[in-house]
Amino acid sequence: MNREQISRLAHANHPIKSPLDDDSVRQLLDRGIPRGDERILDFGCGGGEWLLRALSAYPELHAEGVDIDEGALGDARAAANKLGVEERLDLHHLSAADFASPHSFDLVLSFGATHAFGGLLPTLVAARKHLAPGGRVLIGEGFWDREPSQEAVDMLGDFTDLATTLDRVTADGWTPVHGHVSTRQELDDYEWACWGSLATWALDHPADPDSSQVLETATTRRAEWLRVYRDTWGFVSLVLRRTSD
Repeated sequence: MNREQISRLAHANHPIKSPLDDDSVRQLLDRGIPRGDERILDFGCGGGEWLLRALSAYPELHAEGVDIDEGALGDARAAANKLGVEERLDLHHLSAADFASPHSFDLVLSFGATHAFGGLLPTLVAARKHLAPGGRVLIGEGFWDREPSQEAVDMLGDFTDLATTLDRVTADGWTPVHGHVSTRQELDDYEWACWGSLATWALDHPADPDSSQVLETATTRRAEWLRVYRDTWGFVSLVLRRTSD
């Protein structure tokens, strides 16, 4: 079973692929979509959950999503049809770095996809290319809440602390207009949901040839979370505007 398939199983009960609850997602979208008739773009949209929620909440909104997972895009199309928002949604099967559009966007989102550009600041560079004057970026990024072990750094990446993360963003010409630091409840709920969903699938499909691999992945990832990074890793969501366009 490939990485994309495992990710889809893991997020079956937590379709927002970040440690955010429904209220936090709604508040972040409200801050990123002040008018309600914006055109928005999601880099690495997966199953389109952010876009579907935005389209459902704002009937004059238009949205585009980009992802390399064709199966996830198929899920997004099916969900859009069910919700009756398919005419306002365009999906593109390609890497975020290769995306080009004749349109500019009032809001560019990126959650769980900054690796596609090589990190937070390169993702913001890419977002700026697609951003309309006065537009906003809604982006999520990890940070170290406490000094991490080398094992945690090797596992998750070379993040900085929250203050330094914000310093780098502002030094790059962006101004935060809203932010949310995921709570311990959100962080824990996300991890339990991901690895619990994987384990449940494996136990429900014992005859599947991938069952043992999926169960082993769930067991390993849960242990890594609890033993390596649970007490040190945090997640921040930012609504950003260019300090000057």
